[in-house]
This record gives sequence, structure tokens and C-alpha cells, in this order.
Amino acid sequence: MKQLTGEALRGLPLPQHDQGDNKEGRGQVLVVGGCLAVPGAILLSAEGALRAGAGKLQIATCRSIAPQLGLAMPEAMVIGLPETAEGGIAADAARAILAPAARADAVLVGPGVIGAGSMAGLVTALLQEAGEATAFVFDAGALDGLSDCVTDLRRARRGAVITPHAGEMARLLDISREAVEAEPLRHARQAASELGCTVVLKGGTSYVVNASEAPWVFDGGTIGLATSGSGDVLAGIIAGLLARGASALHAALWGVYLHAEAGRRLTQRHGGIGLLARELPAEIPSIMAAGSHPP
Repeated sequence: MKQLTGEALRGLPLPQHDQGDNKEGRGQVLVVGGCLAVPGAILLSAEGALRAGAGKLQIATCRSIAPQLGLAMPEAMVIGLPETAEGGIAADAARAILAPAARADAVLVGPGVIGAGSMAGLVTALLQEAGEATAFVFDAGALDGLSDCVTDLRRARRGAVITPHAGEMARLLDISREAVEAEPLRHARQAASELGCTVVLKGGTSYVVNASEAPWVFDGGTIGLATSGSGDVLAGIIAGLLARGASALHAALWGVYLHAEAGRRLTQRHGGIGLLARELPAEIPSIMAAGSHPP
């Protein structure tokens, strides 16, 4: 295994952007998710994507909460999707986002989705219609149906990143959570091999794995990151880096590091627990600017 550190990442610089580049040059992110019960999760992901440097942002969410999210995130274009009686994204929502997804450089699916019954068909449709330049991040409610989408996942030219915690990994592999926690690296490798994607297995120690390179391990997180919405921010950061042109593996590695470093800085200022996920994104630009790579 390779140890994920700031020093190690100096050899894996993020894409450069000229001072005069317009927003098109830093890529477009589409974030798909949310529901009436958890409308804020998609905002955490969306801000994470912009703070990681993406140039343009679209949000696709349940029609009844789309206007409010547009006001809360004025930087985004918001697409209202058909929704179920329970307030989730409807199974026929894919047709409303296929064209925006095909134009996006990175598509993040899943934050704020409760009850993933409608997501498998949507994920399949997105993967089948994606352009060659589109990369994907699957998180939370989009993870459960991925085992039915392996062929389409492997067709994603720019790759896909999944960001499960131990419980989500257990459901994905149809095993117990205890089995994942006992051998996290083994099961991260299994998922990477079976799905053909880059895996970020989140936890007190996190693992970043794909099928073609040695795995990475990161043990520099803080207890403050174990809080509601933290994973949504991480997924958004990774999507933003993908939109800028980073590979799936490099976006995953940088995303894990930037997320953890944001938590470390907040911990230094405010203490070990009680951090809010909404505080994390604002730390990201200065962390990138302080590194040896261009902001």
C-alpha cells in the first residue's frame, strides 16, 4: 500500500488553469440527488464541487424543492425532476437530465437520496447516454443499484468513483458490515475489481483503490469529520476535481486529502467535535492554494 500524504500528492499535481481561463475551462458539474426529507445534502455536495474549482454547476433535484435550492445556491442552474408521492426522485426522472449530463464533465449522483429504488434505472440511463468526456461519482443513494450496472460502468471512458462507508459497501457486496470492517482493504479491492471503478472506502482509516494500481491508505482524518453531511462534501470535492480534468484516481486521492485537511484546520480552530459539514467547503481553496500545485 501507498501512504496518502500531502508530500505524496506533490508528484500527482492537479490540472493547471491559466489566469485568463474562463469558467468553461474548469469544467461543468451536474449534481443529481436530494429529497424532501434531506434537501440540504445536495447543497453540501454542490458547494464542495465549486470550492474544488469547477467552473459551472447544475443541480437536478425534486421539483418541489428546486426553487428553494436555487435560492440557497445562486451559483447553480437548477433542474426540477419528477418526484414520488414520498418526496423522492421518480423513476422516470432520467429523461429530464440526459442532455445536461451528456454536456457535463462530471456527474455526481446520490447525495440526499433516501430509498434507492428509483436510482438504478436512472444511473443506468446516465451511464449509457454519457459522453466520452464525462466522469462519474456515485455516493449514498446511488450505490445500492450499481451491481446491476457493471457493463455500463466499465464503458465510462473517464471512469467512475464510488464513495461508500462500511455499511454502504456491505450492501453493495451483499455481505455484513462486520465483514467489511474486519477486512476493509480486501473488500475495497473486490469492489474496484468487480465494478471497474475507483473506490474510496470511507472511515477512520480510508482506502483509495482501483484495479490497476497499488492501493492507497489514509489515516489522517479527524473525529470531527464523522458528522452528518461530511460525506456529501467529499463527493462534491471529487466531482469538482474530475470536472477540472483530474483522472478518477487522482481526483479521489486529492478529494480525500483536501476533505481531511479541511477538517484538521477546523479542528485546530474550534476543537475536535462539533464541526459542521457546511464549514468544510470554504477551507478547500486555501488548502489548494497553499500546496505546490496551482490553485
